[in-house]
Amino acid sequence: MIANVLSIAGTDPTGGAGIQADLKTFSALGAYGMSAITAAVAQNTQGVRSFVALEPNFIADQIDAVFDDVRVDAVKIGMVANAGIAVAIADRLSGRAQCPIVLDPVMVAKSGDRLLAPDAVTVLRDTLIPLCTLITPNLPEAGDLLQQSEPKSTQEMRLALEPLQALGADWVLLKGGHLDGQNSIDLLHGKGRTCVLEAPRIVTRNTHGTGCTLSAAIIALLPLMDVPTAVRETKDYLTAALAAADSLEVGDGHGPVHHFHAIWN
Repeated sequence: MIANVLSIAGTDPTGGAGIQADLKTFSALGAYGMSAITAAVAQNTQGVRSFVALEPNFIADQIDAVFDDVRVDAVKIGMVANAGIAVAIADRLSGRAQCPIVLDPVMVAKSGDRLLAPDAVTVLRDTLIPLCTLITPNLPEAGDLLQQSEPKSTQEMRLALEPLQALGADWVLLKGGHLDGQNSIDLLHGKGRTCVLEAPRIVTRNTHGTGCTLSAAIIALLPLMDVPTAVRETKDYLTAALAAADSLEVGDGHGPVHHFHAIWN
């Protein structure tokens, strides 16, 4: 089966993050990609200049247009931007999506620019997360969701897993990329168990869009396998994409990962 997967997210004109990165990831992993745009973002590898959030009703129309016509096998939610958009997405998906939903709680860009209004965090936590099969926060996002300081160690990451799952998602993938060390450690928690996912830390400045790429890869694979298997295969895919990132020459800042590392010669 070729899976039909939908990304609900913002844009990136330079193609390294957001909708553009999601569509590349879907294609690289053999899924058919679709999109509903939440915000038009003026950004590049050096940072975010500005963004315009689209009207919630128009975003809802985009989602309806997809579900009215196409079988949807998995949904990814990325940049939500504000509370009104979060409510609109929750309203549409709660009545339509009979498939896995993965939320990448995009709050702050790698450049430090905030992409989610502070008053929208509560709405995201209370309306969207309970609909989700999996959420994929990094450490600062975990701190925002739990309204506490971000985890600073693997031990503190473990302590955050149960409170994060208590927000309502079936599974939590807590990403440890902000920690130091030779290895990059993520923790997957759900169904009463915790899986440690470890890979060599790739030394490269080209890390733009890693969170988008990871969540997109998971939903490309979820229609075909269970959550732990999809997450493990995604970790392998992203590690290889980071290892090949320096072969690209895109921008003067944090360039993108190489989504097509296994396809392009």
